[in-house]
Amino acid sequence: MRDKAKYTHLIKQKATELGFMYCGVSKADFLQDEAQRLDAWLKNDFHGKMNYMENHFDKRLDPRLLVDDAKSVVSLLLNYYPEVQQKDPEAPKLSKYAYGTDYHFIIKDKLKELFAFIQEEIGEVGGRVFVDSAPVMDKAWAVKSGLGWMGKNTNIIHPKHGSFFFIAELILDLELTPDGPMKDYCGTCTKCLDACPTDALVSPYVIDGSKCISYLTIELKDEIIPSEFKGKMENWMFGCDICQDVCPWNRFSKPHNESAFNPQENLLQMSKADWEDLTEEIFRELFKKSAVKRTKYAGLKRNISLLSE
Repeated sequence: MRDKAKYTHLIKQKATELGFMYCGVSKADFLQDEAQRLDAWLKNDFHGKMNYMENHFDKRLDPRLLVDDAKSVVSLLLNYYPEVQQKDPEAPKLSKYAYGTDYHFIIKDKLKELFAFIQEEIGEVGGRVFVDSAPVMDKAWAVKSGLGWMGKNTNIIHPKHGSFFFIAELILDLELTPDGPMKDYCGTCTKCLDACPTDALVSPYVIDGSKCISYLTIELKDEIIPSEFKGKMENWMFGCDICQDVCPWNRFSKPHNESAFNPQENLLQMSKADWEDLTEEIFRELFKKSAVKRTKYAGLKRNISLLSE
């Protein structure tokens, strides 16, 4: 028991040193409640054309199928809330998480350093690091680890920091002291549901991903966005922050201190006309190491064109 507590403290201390906002632990076990919810979500086709969500159903629910003899899931939060935002109120909008360097690279490096530290300080510990890169239900584990509650907008909300953060995990074959979940403080508030222009939030805690502006501008690879969404995109060309921007808990968001998340110098100065005249060369320059590369130039131009119709 003493070793469990000691190792847990060591890991959380190192996570703080690496810049993570919070670190929590849960027992690596089967996600019973999430199994039913995931099954219903898929049967409703709320995943749209994200066919990969249908794969590895069992692995999504049981971390022991991802790491042999897994005993603990270590969940971590990394703040990305920017100090400054886009200047031109008429310009097509980027989700705040995509202002700087692609978070996958930044977080994976931090996780690898944390894992190396664990092996160095504790011994032969087996495990894997995860940043959106495998079938892991990161929000479910964050809730179980006491890092926040699942908001009605399906984002994890922390009472002191809101929801503008990334979630990552280490799944380890090391027994640690688990944290318990925290209370849901959404109360009777429905600001996120009321504000969603495409009605993607079909009910509290349930999102129809196929209607989400983030899905339409990033995940959907079709040449055109369905006409039913014309006039409803609220000027978003990559991702969407509406349900987070209106959330009262995000008044507690504080600017991040991760320099890699700072935007490329010219990005926030771009005007509406600059975006409409975007060339492939400027796209490559602006988004060299950015998550926006996922849409490719053609995809971003498609999104911008829809906004100007």
